[in-house]
Amino acid sequence: MGRGRAKAKQVKVARQLKYNSGGTDLDRLKNELGVNDSDGDDSYDELAEKYADYADDYGSEDRKNESSG
Repeated sequence: MGRGRAKAKQVKVARQLKYNSGGTDLDRLKNELGVNDSDGDDSYDELAEKYADYADDYGSEDRKNESSG
């Protein structure tokens, strides 16, 4: 007869874990995923310089054609 009470407790615990965990350690997650802690702006600037000519030649026309089509 105690099965219903045990199942209800399991359901309660499962819901708490699913919806109320919230205690995610983002720094630890970053370390596990191997994300660099740098700003990232430097790499973007390098890529922007490297491909600036291509953007001038191809980027604006392609986007105009996609939006009108």
